[in-house]
Amino acid sequence: MSSDLKQDTMNDYDKSTAFLGNWGRYQKILFFILFASVIPNGLNLLSVVFVVDNPKHHCSIPDVNLTEDWLQAIIPKNVVNGVEERSRCSRYMLDVVMDLWAQGSAPGDVNLTQLQQEPCVDGWSYSKDIYQSTLVSQFDLVCSDQWKQPFTSTINFIGVLIGSNFCGHLSDRYGRKPIFFITLGIQTFFSVLQVFANSWEMFAVLMFFVGVGQSANYLSAFVLGMEVFSGDVQTVFSSVGVCLGFSTGYMLLPLFAYFIRQWRFLVLATALPGAIFIPLWWLVPESPRWLLSQGRVKEAEAIVRKAADMNKVEAPSVIFKNTAAEINTTKKNHKQFTAIDLFMNREIGVISFVLAPIWFSLALCYYGLSLNTSKLSGDPFITCFISAAVEVPAYIFSWVALKFLHRRPAIISFLLLGGVALFIIQAIPQSLPSLSLALEIFGKFCCAANLALAFPFTAEMYPTFIRNMATGTFFTISKIGSTFAPFIFQLSDYFIFLPYILLGSASIVSAIGALFLPETFGHPLPETLEDMKKFKRLRSTCASQKNTSNPVDVIETNL
Repeated sequence: MSSDLKQDTMNDYDKSTAFLGNWGRYQKILFFILFASVIPNGLNLLSVVFVVDNPKHHCSIPDVNLTEDWLQAIIPKNVVNGVEERSRCSRYMLDVVMDLWAQGSAPGDVNLTQLQQEPCVDGWSYSKDIYQSTLVSQFDLVCSDQWKQPFTSTINFIGVLIGSNFCGHLSDRYGRKPIFFITLGIQTFFSVLQVFANSWEMFAVLMFFVGVGQSANYLSAFVLGMEVFSGDVQTVFSSVGVCLGFSTGYMLLPLFAYFIRQWRFLVLATALPGAIFIPLWWLVPESPRWLLSQGRVKEAEAIVRKAADMNKVEAPSVIFKNTAAEINTTKKNHKQFTAIDLFMNREIGVISFVLAPIWFSLALCYYGLSLNTSKLSGDPFITCFISAAVEVPAYIFSWVALKFLHRRPAIISFLLLGGVALFIIQAIPQSLPSLSLALEIFGKFCCAANLALAFPFTAEMYPTFIRNMATGTFFTISKIGSTFAPFIFQLSDYFIFLPYILLGSASIVSAIGALFLPETFGHPLPETLEDMKKFKRLRSTCASQKNTSNPVDVIETNL
């Protein structure tokens, strides 16, 4: 391949479209649409925090002629984590209690611990102090069926996993725009159907399809923005814009749940906002960068010229120098990569093997802590809002880090700080619950910041023709971690601090692995594998030039 062809239209995309500017009317409208389209994801994905919350409950007592003392005493008392509470899954045998009452005995006259117990044969009585109904109280997902509570979220994340796996391939083949809108419609449609679920099994099946749409829509919006925007706007969108869209929806969730205490209406309220964005099909363009990678030069130029008109700037007579035939020739010279090649290919395998456990542990940490908010001390609506609100400074901080700091040190620092904070929760006395809560929220802050950094950092490492597939693959790996997240805090039944120990350890180990990643700060998005190899040359150059004070200068020299 000639050196001229090597510096083809795709390589010079940012230079060819520089006349548009970075923040004109075209970019502002698209930025707002993509930002707002992610809000339903935050509302919908984490709605299980309230929809599947476990209200206080105990065995239901039928309408029998018992005194108030016996009605209170018939439920055994258990000590859970040092706190005495009424049993949730058993009661003293009703016939025995009735006989004792008929004999004139009072609860204080009997050694209740010697009485035989029975399961909740008459169902359960659920507290309505917080919720009018949840999926748990609707379908009795307690005691022997308690596993269905976290498994409901796991099914959703399995759908997210499947959706993200197919999204990358479909988006690379058919384009960013159609997959973005199709998956947005899938998420909205199946979320509305959940309102009519008449069994847990039906709800769970629908939850799977909701997850398929959620992940693919988020990922398509992210990649579309990464490829349409450039310069500082690209950095802001990838680190703050799309993430803040999600956290905005997340912050609205406790507000919705506070005013809507019935699970069916809450599901409907969190589903409908997605329908607002489907008619915006005519305002969202296809990625010109993707069109160029497919050799569709005329279509790419038409979009860029329309953008120039919106920004009130004049486009050159020829925007992209190469013809479709030349670009297709370049494209054919590329080996067709699959997700397996990300790990088996000699040139990119090491990077992929390091990124995989980092993405896994970040999702495990983020969703584990997010799903645990309703179980923390205090008002569940307030704790959920705090958990969501802390992501705002996290994403802003990540944007600052992306703009001014090198990628590896930033990610390693957040991994270490978050891991240590979660790990030392076990050393906090129970008399200081506020301190434990603060450490958990700080751990969430670090997880959120790292997730915001991980998306652009990963996208910066891979060339255009596999960028979406690579991002989708690691997003898929992260969702494998998220499928375990609903169960991570179930381990507290064995040891109350075990979830924090595991999450903290995973973050610290990931920080060590991140030492082996290349540095991409100051480097343009790679378009070919040759561009990607410059990362390796960069590392060796930085190591050999000990007197170089600014690694960005080394990058520019190598380019």
